[in-house]
Amino acid sequence: MPSTDRLSAFLIDVERRAFRQAMFAVQNEDAALDLVQEAMLRLAERYAERPEEEWPMLFQRIMQNAIRDHYRRSKVRGFWVSLLSALTPARDEDEEVDPLDTFYVEASSAALQPPDIQVDRNRTRELIDAGLAKLPLRQRQAFLLRYVEELDVAATAAAMGCSEGSVKTHCSRACHALADWLREKGVEP
Repeated sequence: MPSTDRLSAFLIDVERRAFRQAMFAVQNEDAALDLVQEAMLRLAERYAERPEEEWPMLFQRIMQNAIRDHYRRSKVRGFWVSLLSALTPARDEDEEVDPLDTFYVEASSAALQPPDIQVDRNRTRELIDAGLAKLPLRQRQAFLLRYVEELDVAATAAAMGCSEGSVKTHCSRACHALADWLREKGVEP
C-alpha cells in the first residue's frame, strides 16, 4: 500500500479518539475539531515520510502540543479581551461595564438520547467525563494517553514531554481523584 494510503488509514483510525481527547482538554467541540485537524495536517505535512510505526507517537506529541498552544493562545486572548472591555466606556452613565460580560461561554453539545438498556452505562460515562474535566490538565493528559490511547509509560512521557515518574504520578493522582469523584456520585469504581 502506498505511503499516502497508509497515512490516510492511520488518520482515519485515530480521528475519533483524538477528537475525544481534544474534547476532554478544551471542552469546546469546534476548538476540538480544529485541534484534531491541525494535528493531522502537521503529521501529514511534516512526518508522512517517517516510518509508519513512528506515527502514533508523533501524532500524540503533535496533539499534546496543539492542546498546550490552544491554552496559551486562549490565555493571552482572554487577557486582552478583559483588559480592552474594561477600558470600554459605558453606554449610559448609569450602566457599568463588567469585563466578565464579554466572555462567551459555549454550551456543551447535546448528547444523543441513548436506548433504555444503555442508560446506566451512559450515566457512568458522563460521570467519568465530568470527573475528567475537573482534573488538572497534566493529570487529564496522562490519564487519556495511558488508559484511552493505551500508550505505555515511556510513550506517554515522550508525548507529554516529561519524565516517566511524572507520568506515573499524574496517572495515580488522576485515578484516585476519579475514583473519589465516582464514589461521591454513588458509583463504586
